[in-house]
Amino acid sequence: MLSGVSAENEQTKSLPGRPRSSRADQAILGAAVELLAEVGYQAMSIEAVAVRAGVSKPTIYRRYASKEELVADAIETLRQEVAVPDTGSLQTDIDSLLAEAIQMVQTPLARQTMAMIISSATTSPQFARIYATKYLMPRREAFGTILERAKARAEIRRDTDNGLFFDFVSGIMFHALLFEPSGEAYETYIRRAVQFLIDGAAGRRERLG
Repeated sequence: MLSGVSAENEQTKSLPGRPRSSRADQAILGAAVELLAEVGYQAMSIEAVAVRAGVSKPTIYRRYASKEELVADAIETLRQEVAVPDTGSLQTDIDSLLAEAIQMVQTPLARQTMAMIISSATTSPQFARIYATKYLMPRREAFGTILERAKARAEIRRDTDNGLFFDFVSGIMFHALLFEPSGEAYETYIRRAVQFLIDGAAGRRERLG
């Protein structure tokens, strides 16, 4: 379990005029991540997070005014910094982004978390907004930067819709996580699908797979 520490008993716990406990912070965020994966945004409660983290509810409320704020920080702990590659080639730039993304989502916990994200985002507009802002937007911006450079090098058409391109890639990755491709590995399927998109953006119609 990510949060298996009893942070409430620390003498450095967050009280007025005293420094906040970093162990309590980690325990709270770890508990929130676990519960998000287990029960989803709607069913998750501050009380359950407090019990899992070994702290009191006031300890959490001194840090977060609402469940929404807590979840936003919890999702932030899952987000790795998105390095925008600049290799001089659209193909290798996207290969670099895909390698990192594919490695990150292919664990059992990641698959469970992705399923939770889809379920929670469908039923909670608040959660959908948090996830889009904290997790998807940095990746969307990275793809946009890469595609704009490719347009400047005349590798793809200037009218390529950067946002739509990213939405296709993101959608394909989510779909393949939930419904395992038949006859080929996850990574092979993703790379074949993305190559299809690149070929279309470049105006190449003969390479379909």
